[in-house]
Amino acid sequence: MDMALLHDTEQIRCATEPHRMELLRRLMARPATITQLGLAFDRHPAWIRHHVIALMRAGLVELAEERKVRNYTEKIYRASAGAYQIHLLLAPEFGGENPLLILGSDDFAVEALAALSCDKAGHPEVVTVPTGSLDGLIALRQGLADVAGCHLIDSDSGEYNTPYVRHMFPDRPTVIVTLAHREQGMLVAHGNPKGIRHIEDVADPGVRFVNRNKGSGTRVWLDRAFRDLGIDTAQIAGYSTEALTHSALARLVASGDADVGIGVRAAAVAEDVDFIPLFHERFDLVFDAARLEADARFEPLRERIDMRDFRRKVASMAGYDATEVGRETRIAV
Repeated sequence: MDMALLHDTEQIRCATEPHRMELLRRLMARPATITQLGLAFDRHPAWIRHHVIALMRAGLVELAEERKVRNYTEKIYRASAGAYQIHLLLAPEFGGENPLLILGSDDFAVEALAALSCDKAGHPEVVTVPTGSLDGLIALRQGLADVAGCHLIDSDSGEYNTPYVRHMFPDRPTVIVTLAHREQGMLVAHGNPKGIRHIEDVADPGVRFVNRNKGSGTRVWLDRAFRDLGIDTAQIAGYSTEALTHSALARLVASGDADVGIGVRAAAVAEDVDFIPLFHERFDLVFDAARLEADARFEPLRERIDMRDFRRKVASMAGYDATEVGRETRIAV
């Protein structure tokens, strides 16, 4: 079955109108004439024709066949696809301008970059939405995001992000810009009352864990770590409890609602909880190369990444290394 992706707001509006949705679903099942549709829905042909024409203008219905029947031409209509998938992301608008939308992993450096990105009227030129590394790349692929933020390690090569980008964009050139290297570890309450020292200790009885959301780079790393250790995550208390951001996770530990979670050192410092180091990782921004070159909105963003003030800000964050800020890798098709 062929599937069409709907991301145009007019198409979505047309497809989700209740009467037109029912007509479209009928025409997805089998072609029909206006008369046949009128009989099926017990509606006057003029009513049917009005909605079918609207669906045709939206590109959801097409003329399948014309045939002579006595003294008139009979038209048979069908849906333009076997199924439809709707993707819609509503982003803010400031002063009539749409800011660049960064979707992907939660990160302090990304937030700092967005804070520096304002136009002369004070409107933000960049808006960040934490969704997880994998969802950020998917959104970039589908045109829902302008930039994706990710920190995904490939277990075979040990390389961050590039293997995932190559896999998800085999037909499009991309640009990967390093934003920072950062340190992740276990966040625990002051004094580490549960005596947690190693990642295996998370599975100990009486330890309450708080996880990151599915699709985040931290969750990908953690799921693989427990799999390699042979630990059944169903036995970990709180493994299904998810925090969307590092800060939210740190607050749950600080408040006593969880004993341990995995996050960046900067979040531990901000919420005043203890930190047990685990690994360092690279955090990148991923761009569609064609859009990066064609859309002038990207120029100020790239300039700000290279600004000395931004590098200093990143370097001042606990557990962050700004040595490779702005390093660019171009991946051709």
